[in-house]
Amino acid sequence: MDLPTSAAKPIAALPAARSASVAASVAAPLAAAVAASWLCLAGPALAQTTVTRSETVPAGKQARLVIVPNLKKDCSSGPMPEIKVVTPPKSGSLITKAGKLKTPAKYRCPNKDAEVQAIFYQPNSGYTGSDGVVVEIKNSDGEVEKRDIRITVDKAGDKAKDEKKNGTDL
Repeated sequence: MDLPTSAAKPIAALPAARSASVAASVAAPLAAAVAASWLCLAGPALAQTTVTRSETVPAGKQARLVIVPNLKKDCSSGPMPEIKVVTPPKSGSLITKAGKLKTPAKYRCPNKDAEVQAIFYQPNSGYTGSDGVVVEIKNSDGEVEKRDIRITVDKAGDKAKDEKKNGTDL
């Protein structure tokens, strides 16, 4: 199909000064748009939440610090959560375990069987005092949360706390 001759005519060239001005006025917003699109792509990685909490651990005992199920927000099963230690404890060690548990009745997905990842803290022999750990958790929905856990290793321990949490079981 032939185009009409008027459409095939070349466009007159703009004077050099004007074309540079037009190019600059197009380039600046284009560069800003490209930069903004990169920031949007990087957004989820930057939108990380940090949760700080305290735990009391009896001296010489192991205690669970973190437990994360493989459940998505819609309560369907997803990939296993990924736990990365950012700052290890200074006066103890961390033990990771995987297993299967039923979620508690008060959980957002109550009484659901789920695969879990857990982190336990074991204080050094004879140690009492303060310690801490920072971990990053990537859940089954791909969201990353940083947890800053401040630990107090106590001689007597707190008997009122959930006994299931203090020990080696998930």
